[in-house]
Amino acid sequence: MPGPITSVLVVDDNAGVRAALSGFCRHQPDMRVCGEAADGTDAVKKASECKPDLILMDVVMPNLNGLQAAAAIRKLLPETRIVIFTMFGDVIGKSLAKAVGVDLVITKGTSTQSLIQQLQLLLEDPKEDPKQSS
Repeated sequence: MPGPITSVLVVDDNAGVRAALSGFCRHQPDMRVCGEAADGTDAVKKASECKPDLILMDVVMPNLNGLQAAAAIRKLLPETRIVIFTMFGDVIGKSLAKAVGVDLVITKGTSTQSLIQQLQLLLEDPKEDPKQSS
């Protein structure tokens, strides 16, 4: 029996990467792409409109970068899972990502099988209540 459908917002300034990630998500039986955005400002707007369960977002983008957008989205949608998908995964670091509200950092170039596994683990893990983690 299939699980719940996860709505996904895909954010990347590169149209080819956006199309590939969206296509990847559309081929997952438990995912539905609810929107795409090409920069951080548009990501915040689209996230507030479609209220996705999961956001896959690049870091280096015009207007707001991915970390700035993640911080803004986290305030609007505290339950949404935010995954940074970037070439600079090693540079960002877990502590910086966590500080702005990112749930997971995945480096571009990760195999699709590994990407699926990491996303499934994240989505299966209950969201930590920020009030209890202080």
